[in-house]
Amino acid sequence: MGNFSSSGQDEDTTDWDVPENATCENKVDVGLIIHYSLIPSVIFILILSFFEKHKHRNKIDDKLKCLHQRFGFVAPLDLIGAFNDRWTYGFAIGAIANTIIVLFKKEFLPTGVPTWAKGLALLAGALEVGLSYFPIFACLNTDNKIFGPLIGFFYTSFWLAVQLADVIICPHSTDLKQYERVISNWPSMLCMLFLMCRFVHIFICRKKIEGDYKDKNLILHVHQADHVKRLLRKPIEKHTNWLTRKIYNWDPCFKFPNRIIGTAVLTIFCMYIFVFAEYNGFKLFLQLLKYLDQFLVADAMEISIEDIINKIEGVWYSTTAISCLISATYIFHILACYRKQLTSLWAGKKKFLPVKFHKPISARCILAITRYSSWQVAYILWGYVMIHLMLVLVGIGFIVLVYIIQLGLFWDLLKYILITWLVPFAVIFILVFLQIQIARIFFLQDKMHPDDQQKPLALNNRKAFQNFNYFLFFYNVIVGLGACLSRLLRSMLFGTLLISRIDRTILPPGFEQMDAGYITWIGMLYVDHFHSNPVLLGFCHVLFRTRVKKEPSEFVTISNLKEHRTSVRAKTRWLLFYTLLRNPSIIKYRKQFQRTGADVYFIG
Repeated sequence: MGNFSSSGQDEDTTDWDVPENATCENKVDVGLIIHYSLIPSVIFILILSFFEKHKHRNKIDDKLKCLHQRFGFVAPLDLIGAFNDRWTYGFAIGAIANTIIVLFKKEFLPTGVPTWAKGLALLAGALEVGLSYFPIFACLNTDNKIFGPLIGFFYTSFWLAVQLADVIICPHSTDLKQYERVISNWPSMLCMLFLMCRFVHIFICRKKIEGDYKDKNLILHVHQADHVKRLLRKPIEKHTNWLTRKIYNWDPCFKFPNRIIGTAVLTIFCMYIFVFAEYNGFKLFLQLLKYLDQFLVADAMEISIEDIINKIEGVWYSTTAISCLISATYIFHILACYRKQLTSLWAGKKKFLPVKFHKPISARCILAITRYSSWQVAYILWGYVMIHLMLVLVGIGFIVLVYIIQLGLFWDLLKYILITWLVPFAVIFILVFLQIQIARIFFLQDKMHPDDQQKPLALNNRKAFQNFNYFLFFYNVIVGLGACLSRLLRSMLFGTLLISRIDRTILPPGFEQMDAGYITWIGMLYVDHFHSNPVLLGFCHVLFRTRVKKEPSEFVTISNLKEHRTSVRAKTRWLLFYTLLRNPSIIKYRKQFQRTGADVYFIG
């Protein structure tokens, strides 16, 4: 396969922007290193799998008793209901931000792949990259706090050394891209350094962490129990300020899972790398304009190419800042929407969902969990591109207007716009307003009560209204054409601004099922709702506590449930109760019924 990083890809240069010796000759081939990293990656996965035991005994365990139920599955991430080490997993996902951008650009595709096989090549490349980074996540998720931190530390150190060597040997891609690799790789290297420190901390404090990790399989977490307790108490009115009412109100009984935190961190890092790559492309564009200045003669128009370049550069910087601010706002707003909509589902409120989504499809919801994080990153990046492009076009239009003013053509253009566009639209707007006032005054009956805000929807002067309707029919055909164009422009405007918002659909009602991003969002919400509902988990917690003889210290976990056996008598009584409940006709044959003649006493 081709290179998996921009460091392994030569860039085309021309004689007008980059000298021939500007590119690095002895740069690190990260793509080749990813290929060979699969060997230690598989070895480390097998080592971790050896220390992972099966939860249930299988037939192969009876044949190979010497293994003691070893070689279990190693899970890199817990995508459902995981709340431990949220920021550690967030930085672990942020460490692969550079690779995500490479996947986004499709730079790892090998040359010469036929068109029909590109989909398979994309899948093979994604699987290869995922396997090369698999040990980092597996070492964080493993229960073995000795070999897990050691393997994770050395494997993370290896990748940090590769990135440092790539940056030190070749910090510049070209003369126009000074310190490109340093600027784009430092977030990933910082995350790698954080993970190394975290692995050291886990190894040193493994006894304390192993005690904390006994609660890893908690049925009911502490914040979820607090949420249930708050529901059982009388609501307390709290005086909130403007910040908590309008921006964000922190809830101590709610925690974002690892998947949501990791997605937010990864999106921010990918945005940073993507914006910097866009900046490098913009510098190449400016260099091209300066090159064209040698052949263009603009003195006749009293406009210099250098002045145009300076104004375009100012527009690009300002629109980049605005686009980044909008995209960052969307990231945090999506977090707020996740909490708001998930708590609404916990309360049984589904009014915010279209009617078609009130009954989820299980297979689609499970698939949505696997898609959400990657799709969220792609939606934010594409949304940034579209918003930035729209703002740049607006800025260029403003530059054109400034030059029109400098050339003394502004008043002629203003007269043309007023006569051709503004005056007709103003007349149409006034006529539409007059239609509303005429309908309110002449064609509606009087108020039934003086305190009513508006007249009732009861027609008055029916014949006059019929004539009014007839003559305005022909005029409204023309007005409808303009309204149609206005609707199209507004749809394009708001569709472009909201393309990053995966938490809401940009399609009209009735067509929500055609929005794949929105379906993914709803499916992900349903999975989290069914697997992390505090009330449901609290109910299961109470049921499990009634089954155990010895009371656990704090909460019941899945692991210590296996240490307790159910009473044979209690199990028999439960089966008897269930049988009689489903077959009430046999109650009369019981001795207790025949002796007492009771109608409801059938369990003894």
